[in-house]
Amino acid sequence: MRIWQAAVALWLLVVPPLAAQTFPEDADFYVNDYADILTDAQEDDLAAVLEELFQARDIEFTVLTIPRMADYGHTGSIENFATALFNTWGIGDADRNDGLLLLVSRFDRELRIEVGAGYGDTLNAPMKRVIDNKITPYFRLDDYAKGIRFGVDEVIYEVTNRYPGEYDNSGPAQLWANFKRFLVNLGWWLLAPFAAVMPFAVKLFRRFQRNKPRICPNDGNRMRRYLEETEDGSLSAGQLAEERLESVDYDVWYCDRCEHVTIEAYRKWFSRYGACRECGFRTVEGDSRTIRSATYSSTGLRETDYNCHHCNAHYTVQKTIPKKTRSSSSSSGGRGGGSSSGGGASGSW
Repeated sequence: MRIWQAAVALWLLVVPPLAAQTFPEDADFYVNDYADILTDAQEDDLAAVLEELFQARDIEFTVLTIPRMADYGHTGSIENFATALFNTWGIGDADRNDGLLLLVSRFDRELRIEVGAGYGDTLNAPMKRVIDNKITPYFRLDDYAKGIRFGVDEVIYEVTNRYPGEYDNSGPAQLWANFKRFLVNLGWWLLAPFAAVMPFAVKLFRRFQRNKPRICPNDGNRMRRYLEETEDGSLSAGQLAEERLESVDYDVWYCDRCEHVTIEAYRKWFSRYGACRECGFRTVEGDSRTIRSATYSSTGLRETDYNCHHCNAHYTVQKTIPKKTRSSSSSSGGRGGGSSSGGGASGSW
């Protein structure tokens, strides 16, 4: 055997073969969330928006999320992957080539809006603006759902000159919709300073409510409130546990004349503790996990273990996760056979 033949044979033995290029399964007409960054409710909301676009304008718009492109044997650019996938799936009408694809590769931290060949390069700049201004700012905050939802709305507007829900608007109706949108956006700017001080205002109002005088319901005498150090003797063990966990705060009011006692409870906002099904106090903490993910053919199962920090109860609750559902459009027929010539825009975060 010649030397070069031996070298080639050795190279074939040592170097593993490259993984063949594959693509995710085109399981749903509108949303395929293989990166699992959307809840079921968010998927349903997004699918409803995309289905409305398909019904009103006959435009196929698909959202696809994947963990990483390497999972499908791809080592090149996201542009090449998106174009090849677009054409493999056949997104859009075959004659108009007007399909749209929003691809998010989560752990590559890259995304691509691929457009059908029928748009030429007319959407390249608008899609770049959508990515930079509407999508990646939320992705950098790990709020993928909001970035995708706002991005989809803006893509639809760039393509149809209408936002979702406005396809049938007449000229005057559309002007009114635009004016209302302007007022809403203006209102948010005007309300921003108030929103900044609102938590402090609510806190001050709540403090006023808690400190204002109480009148004894028995004899009309003015009651006094116990200090924090002296109120514990009037609280039960469960109430003390709630205060220790900061899930509930209690005030104890006392009438010196008739010795009537009033106990008022104030639930803490954003506490991670809930009401225990055994003792009833807000001293239970839960730890949830998905036992079985829901699919289009079967329900899923979520299990939560609860532990009460007052009565020491331990119990587990199982909840069925509903099956995923496909829209009538995705289940009744395939895609239109459209293609892309590589138009669109990409971004990273």
